[in-house]
Amino acid sequence: MLTYLRRSLLLALVLTVVLGFVYGLVGTGVAQALFPFQANGSITKNGSAIIGQNWNGYSTTKILDPQWFHGRPDADDPLVANGKPGFSGATNLGPRSKVLRTEVHALVVAWHEVGVDPTTDLVTTSGSGLDPDITPQDALVQVPMVAKATGIPPARLRSLIAHETQGPELGFLGSSVVNVLQLNEALAKLR
Repeated sequence: MLTYLRRSLLLALVLTVVLGFVYGLVGTGVAQALFPFQANGSITKNGSAIIGQNWNGYSTTKILDPQWFHGRPDADDPLVANGKPGFSGATNLGPRSKVLRTEVHALVVAWHEVGVDPTTDLVTTSGSGLDPDITPQDALVQVPMVAKATGIPPARLRSLIAHETQGPELGFLGSSVVNVLQLNEALAKLR
């Protein structure tokens, strides 16, 4: 009986070391060696490319800075560019929610103030509340606003959007998207 207990404890210890530590270290090492950018959070000089965030053109007095492209609003407070990271998760506001209607209406008004007729995505949060991507159409409706604020010709901005558009995964999964952070970094290089 004692022999079986010793074998069981030894097996549990060996499996804990192998599967709990060695496997994790090997996985981390392989990820760091083959995919260092992704393994370290896809960090660029302006933040993570995989988490939606405010661009540095945001101010606390304006919801939208017309000099930059904007993504979907975050879930913590879509009407305030407060410089704080949003929380992850849906707001769970349904189509009959007065709060949702009020927020969407206020965002539509804010977009109209800067000369943009917003798409649905630009006035509603994503399921995670932190979506880094918008559709090419979401970016294209912002071209007149950005062109007017920066003096960059609209044709050049449309070309920039086309260059920054990523096709569907594997050529057929999902739809084309534009990463707002990468688009604004490319825009900053144009200036």
